[in-house]
Amino acid sequence: MTPEGLERLISGGEKLNVEFKGEARGTLSDRDLVETVVCLANRRSSEPAWLLIGVEDDGRVTGARPRHGSRGTDPARLASLIAGRTRPSLAVSVRLVPVQGRDVLVIEIPPCRTPVGTADGRYLRRALGGDGRPACVPMQPHEFHSLLSDRGLEDYSAAVVAGARWEDLDPLEFERFRRTIRERRGRGDETLLDLSDLELARALGALWADGDGEAIRVLGLLLFGKEEALRRHLPTHEVAFQVLRQQAVEVNDFFRWPVLRVMEELETRFRAKVGEKEVLVGMLRVGVPDYPPAAFREAVANALIHRDYTRLGAVHVQWHEDRIEISNPGGFPEGVRLDNLLVTAPRPRNPLLADAFKRAGIVERTARGIDTIFHEQLRNGRPAPSYDRSDDTGVILVLPGGEANLDFVRLVTEESQSGRILGLDQLLVLNALWQERSLTTGRAAALIQKPEAEARAVLHRLVEAGLAESRGQRKGRTWHLSAATYRRLGQEAAYVRQRGFEPFQQEQMVLQYVEKHGRITRREAAELCRISGPQAYRLLNRLVRQGRIAREGRRGRGVRYRKITD
Repeated sequence: MTPEGLERLISGGEKLNVEFKGEARGTLSDRDLVETVVCLANRRSSEPAWLLIGVEDDGRVTGARPRHGSRGTDPARLASLIAGRTRPSLAVSVRLVPVQGRDVLVIEIPPCRTPVGTADGRYLRRALGGDGRPACVPMQPHEFHSLLSDRGLEDYSAAVVAGARWEDLDPLEFERFRRTIRERRGRGDETLLDLSDLELARALGALWADGDGEAIRVLGLLLFGKEEALRRHLPTHEVAFQVLRQQAVEVNDFFRWPVLRVMEELETRFRAKVGEKEVLVGMLRVGVPDYPPAAFREAVANALIHRDYTRLGAVHVQWHEDRIEISNPGGFPEGVRLDNLLVTAPRPRNPLLADAFKRAGIVERTARGIDTIFHEQLRNGRPAPSYDRSDDTGVILVLPGGEANLDFVRLVTEESQSGRILGLDQLLVLNALWQERSLTTGRAAALIQKPEAEARAVLHRLVEAGLAESRGQRKGRTWHLSAATYRRLGQEAAYVRQRGFEPFQQEQMVLQYVEKHGRITRREAAELCRISGPQAYRLLNRLVRQGRIAREGRRGRGVRYRKITD
């Protein structure tokens, strides 16, 4: 931690991973210090946290006081104190960093795999308080399971349910599981079809055997439990289906049913509400639904599989006029972020439940259902799904609706008929080129969540297919849809505008730069307009001929272009 880095951290204010502790009114006690460290260690994040002693709540730096009666603070001694008063012992990094003329005690707390408590058994966690500000709150026993599940250390669906008995399971739900396998036509595990109810429960891991017999796991209740048993033994399990029209609630139904029955009910309601248009591609009629059924099914299944069953709150399926929102309690598992959703390895919060869904044929055996959600949405001419509203307490998926881009559907279908199947990466880039008109290689890499080298390869394949074009060189290169693609999309004029407006825009950018800074070089013009050096040279000379700027110097790096003064 450098003084500059500390300044940036302080300027960002308190967050879930940053806590200020001022000592203007007195030295922070060892007890409060250790409890704050424990609180920050038990956050839902894989990133380090920071405790800054000597910074007031409003960000004022007042400096850390000497500790333990000494003239200064010994960082090594303080780190040892924290390790000795935490269970399991927590190894932190402690530094004194000078900033604004005062020393701030900076304690870096690494992410922890298991819950951490104080030596006297006090557990706290980091959360947003009632005022919306980060705070340390008591950590309840059920939250231990939640934290371990987030970090892939515990499968709550494998937990034994105290008091649950075989009579709490419904024979009709066992038959529903078998029927689901048959209806999926080879997608499920057909070896399960001939098993008895007891054998099926054992094969799926719904029972746990010990010396005294077999006990019912959470998975058993979720798959096969009677409604009354679910209400009694697993009150956190609930699913809501709501139809909202502006401020009015047209449908508001809640279910405490086994998960396969819930899936069937939601799919039935979905089919009853979803509309469909047709687009003619040659002699082929292609159906374009308001929302792709495969995307909806995968999204609902993901919400049920990945939800945190230790938390109260329902899985919500909300049907708005222009979108469907599907949310579930519990944030992303550890290691899963918005910027790696498409490429990170599958990390189900409830692995046993995820395996049961795969064996029933409900979700992809590859565990890449999120790819299906994105692919189906895009190939049906819709904007990409969004998880942007998700946070540490819940995941929210938005499937945009509205009018589909039927010309885009036609283009994707024609490419498929020609033997060029567009993969998810290509669809993401094409959709963005259509929405944003042009992309840099870096922006394309962020879209597909892969390195720039892979994004460049995707873009080159689109160029080879005649779907895209590039402009500029190296860092100044941009990409846009080709003239042929705009024509196929019924937007011939958009290509002309895209190419025609650029010279004017570039001229205005250069003139504004010169107005502000007095002069500009060829290199600066190339970086500003994202064009090559020769293109920048021609642009600047054109402005010189127009009498809008003047050239200084004769050749090479000494050449500048300045503002013409009256």
